[in-house]
Amino acid sequence: MSIDPAFLGRREIATSDAMEQLGLRIGEQLEAGDLLILTGPLGAGKTTFTRGLAEGLGVRGPVQSPTFVIARTHPSLVGRAPLVHVDAYRLGSAAELDDLDLDLDGSVVVIEWGRGMAEELADAWWDIELERPVGADDLDPSELDADAPRIVTIVREGSP
Repeated sequence: MSIDPAFLGRREIATSDAMEQLGLRIGEQLEAGDLLILTGPLGAGKTTFTRGLAEGLGVRGPVQSPTFVIARTHPSLVGRAPLVHVDAYRLGSAAELDDLDLDLDGSVVVIEWGRGMAEELADAWWDIELERPVGADDLDPSELDADAPRIVTIVREGSP
């Protein structure tokens, strides 16, 4: 597990550009076998974070939410691990996630909406929670991507 411990903890991220930059800085450190589980409501910045992460890894884009395809693999353009980007929102169980036969050892795997399902896939993982501002649950859907501060909490879970 390769994220610098300085990234652990809770921080406010002011803009979507800053969210993407956080992802980029973390993506530069990741290696094959790293699993990240992203949690947060719609519009919290999960895919924006993953776009930055993909840039830091040097993988082929574009990175979009894989809601309808469930999982998308982005091969490396620079000889590093590929990125497997999963959206577990429409999956009903850990067994359905396991059925995707993800390359956990040979890829960096990011699973949006994976909390409660993905923890059994690896001995250790990064749990990343993204929160929108208070009162944002009733935002108009067209405003979900609006620049507003987000809270990001990064925790290392499991055992190495």
